[in-house]
Amino acid sequence: MASLEKAVVKGLAEDKGLYMPERIKPLPKEFFDSIDKMSFQEIAYTVADAFFGEDVDADSLKKIVYDTLAFDCPVVKVTDQIYSLELFHGPTLAFKDVGARFMARLLQYFLKKENNGKEVNVLVATSGDTGSAVANGFLGVEGIHVYVLYPKGKVSPIQECQFTTLGKNITAIEVDGVFDDCQALVKSAFMDEDLNNHMKLTSANSINVARFLPQSFYYFNAYARMKEIGLADQLVMCVPSGNFGNICSALFGHKMGLPIKRFIAANNANDIFYNYLKTGEYNPKPSKATLANAMDVGDPSNFARIYDLYKGDHQLVTSIIDGATYTDNNIRQTMQSCYAETGYILDPHGACGYQALKDLLQPGEVGVFCETAHPAKFKEKVDDILSSDVEIPQRLQEFMKGTKQSIAMSKNFADFKAYLLGE
Repeated sequence: MASLEKAVVKGLAEDKGLYMPERIKPLPKEFFDSIDKMSFQEIAYTVADAFFGEDVDADSLKKIVYDTLAFDCPVVKVTDQIYSLELFHGPTLAFKDVGARFMARLLQYFLKKENNGKEVNVLVATSGDTGSAVANGFLGVEGIHVYVLYPKGKVSPIQECQFTTLGKNITAIEVDGVFDDCQALVKSAFMDEDLNNHMKLTSANSINVARFLPQSFYYFNAYARMKEIGLADQLVMCVPSGNFGNICSALFGHKMGLPIKRFIAANNANDIFYNYLKTGEYNPKPSKATLANAMDVGDPSNFARIYDLYKGDHQLVTSIIDGATYTDNNIRQTMQSCYAETGYILDPHGACGYQALKDLLQPGEVGVFCETAHPAKFKEKVDDILSSDVEIPQRLQEFMKGTKQSIAMSKNFADFKAYLLGE
């Protein structure tokens, strides 16, 4: 048993497990009856209160939510049966902006309550968008220093510049390995007694409850916007999935009463969860590098939460979640056909979600897939596949003007530990 404050500040439990809410508070029928009349911010505050209201005073929680959601999250029609939930209207143009900004503000709230003056060090492993979202969410936040660990040569140039050019309280660490190596370094650091005696550590990956739970706001808002146009009765949500924090937050929303008919987890060639759905066996393996690099995860941390949420009942899991997996060739073909047929530009991750709906929607259902990042974040890939010239938004252009600042690091934990200890 741990308080919310401990779960947020600590990140990972002492036994190397993930924190889970003791109970999930259902939301009243009246909320869903009127949800289509509410703004994104109003919806999010209601959901946040159910998650965090017992531990954070109402005024502070409302300020955290409204400061976090200083942007909208539209649902855009792509075809008659398929809609895109555009999650890329935050500061770094990626879906993780909400969780990162919310966590930064909630962590600061708890630090001010403690008022002991000790700096918190946030360790975050990234396969792409997490690093930029966390770095920008925490940039300049007093009392917090962020270390972003990323795999050398395996994130897009624009993603990389979003967290390597910031300086201030953000340190980028370029690991000679893959994402799983970065994640292993972070987890090993949390378990190391010397490091924890030397410095206060926490994580901003989706292993932290304050990072992944706020992403549920997206799904309540998607339902509201689809209800607004009369298309919410047979609604299917499709989530491109890597570390499974995003879809996990959606499933928490479902447990709270969100009336989504079913969910689809769309994988790239890293098909560990897809194989679990088909066989009932979970067999993690080394990640494969793909076009959809932010989903290149071979042992998704949040599988444990999904397993716990449904008490290990494979039949129950498969009754609520379907799966799909796509190769790089599939992704290319989907991006090209969608652009030719609809004019909509998919990024490689969103392409997995769009194709999964095309493949798995049943008659009478309407699908919403998460377009998780602006296609300009993967400009080289998108332009090459579509023979296009995707315009780079001004916000991204500003990041590209900065100078790269990063620390080269091996995937050996002893080297990382020595660096953090200042040896």
